Amino acid sequence: MEPLSLTDHFLIAMPNMADPLFARSLVYLCEHGDHGAMGLIVNKPSGIAMAQLFDQIDLPLEIDPLRGESVFFGGPVQPDRGFVLHAPAGQWQSSLVVKDDMALTTSKDVLIAVSEGRGPARMLLALGYAGWSAGQLEQEISDNSWLTVKADPAILFDLPAESRYDAAMALLGFDPSLLSGDVGHA
Repeated sequence: MEPLSLTDHFLIAMPNMADPLFARSLVYLCEHGDHGAMGLIVNKPSGIAMAQLFDQIDLPLEIDPLRGESVFFGGPVQPDRGFVLHAPAGQWQSSLVVKDDMALTTSKDVLIAVSEGRGPARMLLALGYAGWSAGQLEQEISDNSWLTVKADPAILFDLPAESRYDAAMALLGFDPSLLSGDVGHA
């Protein structure tokens, strides 16, 4: 029997999540397997606009709609490193294909393409990522820290950041106020 993979799923922080880094977080899992898991928090803007980030890496960003777009706090691991979640997957130097039409890229070539107006049609730029060692995420799920649901790209790319958590919660099909923070209780 093949182990369950939560790649291309959302992790939704339980309403009672106490960790301030992850409270009300929506994480998009880019990779999950025996070795652990990694994903991006996709609903917490960092306070940095894309224009600022591109200025810091000496790339002009002249595309007006993108200049004011937020760079996200992707997680506490490697917060000085950029991660571009994008669709379509394309052909970039350092990409992890999450699924057929979506990838996570860490190489600068995708940012150069964005600055030149030939980047991916849909994208989310984050600094840092969220990571779990082997078995850690499974333990956190069994401890009732996270809910999981198959990801919807429309939530990632079409909704404002402040609407993503509630929209992902709605995918579960029940009222989250009915959830208990205690494992084994309704």
